[in-house]
Amino acid sequence: MSRELFDDVDVSGFPDDVLKDHQKYEHPLVARYATKEMSAIFSPAMKFTTWRKLWLALAAAEKDLGLDISEEQLQQMKDNLYNIDFAKADEFEAKFRHDVMGHVHAFGDVAEKAMPIIHLGATSCYVGDNTDIIQMKEALKLVQSKLVQTLGILKQFAEKHKDVPTLGFTHYQPAQLTTVGKRCTLWMQDLLMDYERVTYELENLPMRGVKGTTGTQATFLELFNGDHDKVKELNVKVCSLMGFDKWVSVSGQTYSRKIDYHALSVLSGIAQSAYKMCGDIRLLANLKEVEEPFAKNQIGSSAMAYKRNPMRSERVCSLARYVMSLPPSAANTHANQWFERTLDDSAIRRIILPEGFLAVDVILNLLVNIADGMVLWPNVVDKHVREELPFMATEVILMECVKAGGDRQVLHEAIRVHSMAAGAVVKGEGKPNDLMERIASDPLFAAVHTKLDQLVDPKLFIGRSKEQVEEFLADAVNPVLEKESEHLDKEVVDGVNV
Repeated sequence: MSRELFDDVDVSGFPDDVLKDHQKYEHPLVARYATKEMSAIFSPAMKFTTWRKLWLALAAAEKDLGLDISEEQLQQMKDNLYNIDFAKADEFEAKFRHDVMGHVHAFGDVAEKAMPIIHLGATSCYVGDNTDIIQMKEALKLVQSKLVQTLGILKQFAEKHKDVPTLGFTHYQPAQLTTVGKRCTLWMQDLLMDYERVTYELENLPMRGVKGTTGTQATFLELFNGDHDKVKELNVKVCSLMGFDKWVSVSGQTYSRKIDYHALSVLSGIAQSAYKMCGDIRLLANLKEVEEPFAKNQIGSSAMAYKRNPMRSERVCSLARYVMSLPPSAANTHANQWFERTLDDSAIRRIILPEGFLAVDVILNLLVNIADGMVLWPNVVDKHVREELPFMATEVILMECVKAGGDRQVLHEAIRVHSMAAGAVVKGEGKPNDLMERIASDPLFAAVHTKLDQLVDPKLFIGRSKEQVEEFLADAVNPVLEKESEHLDKEVVDGVNV
């Protein structure tokens, strides 16, 4: 019966005349995850209106330096910065087989008097490369803002739990105690390093500027009749009008693609930090010590209704893994640029630059959401501490008994024997750790029998964890949060879809 039912079912496709609005691939990074804020930065609207602003800046600076360009031409360009007929631009691009010239003509159609001077002296990379830099700058600003928000929320978690003892883990085996807040500062320290790298890139990101076809500015030197000072001033004026006080000193046709590598390396660093943090949260969720936010009607598993999977943290790790894969592509692109430029950089840059920023923006939104709603279960944390603490307390017990006149070697051997026996009970029989009961009934340890409970207080084993949290927040985090305080009150435009 089932085979007959499927006789006329095409299991490998669908008819051409069905679901016509859903036959085109949608990139999940944009359709499912990306925020409106970062999507807008890399949108066609941002890209092509920036091209027009660059053409206006170039024409305005050329007029200031004496070229025959009228106020009417400039005003017409300004009035039509946002009047883009994308269909018309596509028609021109199809005709000329050139995207920049397609938009030159589309701009000239609505700013007719300016058409003769649009793109005067420029090459395609004047609008293309400078726009890429401008988009990266705006994207880095958004990333910086969300890093600050993440640090602000994690600070509250670290402060609240700075003295809550928890098991430390090395090799994912129980180790010396730390505190929940101290562990949080490890995540914060990574993100703080990322903030510093982002800030450095923002402060030092140069514009390509006005460089010409192979970077020699020869065309502009011709326009200004060999006046080198005017050509230099043209570059300064254009960069200044576009909000930059730094520009590349020399270039070929493009700015050095090492700039792309640096930007993607910073994004990779953020992805690494996020992966580390969310990896820890996933492991802690398995121990039932921590839970990420869980919506009232959220379903953890389609099969196992009881499950509360750390889906936000898993998504962070998934996207972070992708971002971490991008810098090698940028490195290979830079290394393979022959002489002044080859066009094999174009297609890959259209993909990896926007997607790197889009993915990191989603990651940071998720980190803010996770940190803001993270739940700690202190009784579970304490239970796990107390299961392991007897073994950790043996050195203190040994020292106390020696101070009371005991033989260190005899006591050490007794503790070893009791510890092995207690471990066998825990592992072999699945029973609670009974090491303290064994010590309490052994006359060799009579000197500490009345104060065993005091000697196994978890807070005696956390070292300077509490003080380290306070010092880290005061010395490293608070100065950044005070400097960037305007970001702490910003509302995240997009929610988190789970």
